[in-house]
Amino acid sequence: MQLTMTLGNMFALFAAMLVLAAMPSSSVLIVVSRSANSGFIHGALAALGIVVGDIFFILIAILGLSLLAESMAEMFVLVKYIGGAYLVWLGMRLVFAKPGMLQAEKGASAGMSSSFFSGLLFTLADQKALLFYLGFFPAFIKLSSMTLADIAVIISIVLLAVGGVKVAYAFMADRAASLLTNRTMRWLNIASGGLMLAIGLIVITRA
Repeated sequence: MQLTMTLGNMFALFAAMLVLAAMPSSSVLIVVSRSANSGFIHGALAALGIVVGDIFFILIAILGLSLLAESMAEMFVLVKYIGGAYLVWLGMRLVFAKPGMLQAEKGASAGMSSSFFSGLLFTLADQKALLFYLGFFPAFIKLSSMTLADIAVIISIVLLAVGGVKVAYAFMADRAASLLTNRTMRWLNIASGGLMLAIGLIVITRA
């Protein structure tokens, strides 16, 4: 497979994605919240969900599927409602849960899947991400000449840059949470749950 991207383009794209991923955002909040309340694995799975959602949008953008994006508008509205409702449910759960209850789900498969889908659904509900990538990638590569090798490189860059930063946030949140008392964790639950609840309501109202 022929690669059309230059090393300079790869480095510039990696640096740009790294900076964008490191900026404080709602996605960072979700990763930090899941990690602080349920452990590093949950934060890492939320980060994985975010990356998978990003890759979905990136594939649409770099393959030039603008018509597909338009035809999927109704589906994105449905995803927004589902994602928003799911975030509201997670927020309510955090607000009313005791620290011990959330710690007990660290190894539960159901809790792990909820962490992954919280990241995935939040990303898919943000249709602005698709528009962002449609305008973002032409600055680094000519989409009309893109090959499968280029797509593989871009996905690898996203995994390393976005995934690496989000996992780093999850690790730091998990380390910080281990130093907190149950009383402090309770207030952290309320604060993070309230913010996640607010994000879910915003997603729903904007749908």
